[in-house]
Amino acid sequence: MELILKKDVDNLGFKDDVVSVKNGYGRNFLIPQGFAELATPSAKKVLAETLKQRAYKEQKHIDEAKKQAEKLNGLDIKLTAKSGAGDKLFGSITNADLADALAKEGVEIDKKFINIAGGNIKRLGQYEATLRFHREVISTLSFDVVGEA
Repeated sequence: MELILKKDVDNLGFKDDVVSVKNGYGRNFLIPQGFAELATPSAKKVLAETLKQRAYKEQKHIDEAKKQAEKLNGLDIKLTAKSGAGDKLFGSITNADLADALAKEGVEIDKKFINIAGGNIKRLGQYEATLRFHREVISTLSFDVVGEA
């Protein structure tokens, strides 16, 4: 079954992509939830026209995303957290904490577009995160988690 996505769907595609899925997944989940619509010939024509009109606007968004990604080049992010014996943290560091630290440095990004390798951080050390500013602009950031002095 071919569908046109109305919204970004994790592990499937981005908005306005034409994807092929199993019938049950499309009919029972994607279409009722409003994530997709059937890819009929007329819907494909409308989509093609919409994409042509949106191409110019999309380039502006890509340029803005690249500017945001370039701000990361000189950044040295250090997140401080309370730690116990050894290097174990009280609590954890999440992508929301990283988003707040980046906002203080002038890089605005929503926490849902930050992916920390391994999920939540529970120990001191150096880690990497993948930041998605746009579907075509993905950047990697290294940061340190240090204990409070």
